[in-house]
Amino acid sequence: MVVTSRDVARLAGVSQPTVSRALRDDSRVSEATKLRVREAAQLLGYVPSEAGRALSSGRTRRIGLLLTDLDNQFYSHIIAPVHRELEALGYQLMLHTESADNGTIVERLLANGLDGVILATTTVDSVAPLRLKDRGLPFVYFNRTGALVDADATVVDPAPGYAEAVRRAVELGHRHIGAVLGPSNTSTAQSRETALRAALVANGLTLSESDTRRVPYGAAEGEAAASELLTVDDRPTLLFCGNDVVAYGALNAAHRAGLRVPEDLSIIGFDDLPEAAWPIIDLATVGYDIAGMARAAADLIVRRIENPDAERESTRFESAFVPRRTLTAAPTG
Repeated sequence: MVVTSRDVARLAGVSQPTVSRALRDDSRVSEATKLRVREAAQLLGYVPSEAGRALSSGRTRRIGLLLTDLDNQFYSHIIAPVHRELEALGYQLMLHTESADNGTIVERLLANGLDGVILATTTVDSVAPLRLKDRGLPFVYFNRTGALVDADATVVDPAPGYAEAVRRAVELGHRHIGAVLGPSNTSTAQSRETALRAALVANGLTLSESDTRRVPYGAAEGEAAASELLTVDDRPTLLFCGNDVVAYGALNAAHRAGLRVPEDLSIIGFDDLPEAAWPIIDLATVGYDIAGMARAAADLIVRRIENPDAERESTRFESAFVPRRTLTAAPTG
């Protein structure tokens, strides 16, 4: 026989709503009543129903993390910190994966009864933020932002890291710079390209279009683009890559081209993923606090859910250059 909150209420001598409030540790219920209700629930073996809680509160306490860029290894590193932070705040993480950012995404998110959504793979022209806003479902941007709707966001400032990386590269004698950047329809690729070009100009250098490629954030795409840049006679001595995953592809391209890294070619990534520090890779990169940024996104979505009228907040994380084996002096001769 299933034990209900009515059974607990009868045994504790309180109303059914009081049982719900007491088990949620509601401040409106006295400590003595909470204790009586908990003892009754324990005696009867009562387990609160999440569905019942959702009906009574109007919330499911479920938050979606939307990912559409499924081949980008970057996102596997944010799931755990988002989950832990949401769990500490009393919410459950629901991972939603889609193959494309199209008009059907929002309807599927709404059908899952979410309290809010973290958008992690938004493109600048995505209509999903606009439709979420129209449907009244709270959301925040993680790492990438959209152009159609301003919303709470956690983003990276690439300028400090690139300034430091370019300064170090120039000290090492690099003058011919190439770049395999991310897709131009993402805010991350746009901001990183702007910061990289500004850092180069500040050091008397430029990045020519012939030495630039823009590709999706994948290793295979990075390898193909880097191969194009490395099979010309006047090839760059240093490649900046849009993220670490693209840089892994560039490392493969150098190997296939018979080039030694870093003796013949230096490579710098972006993100400082854990694998970048592996001794077999040892990738020079631009890093920041990925886990901290993921936790901040979780905090922002809960804040937006619980305080819908709060002022919009954008949290920026500083970047820094992480020197490793793949950057050394430019080859001479």
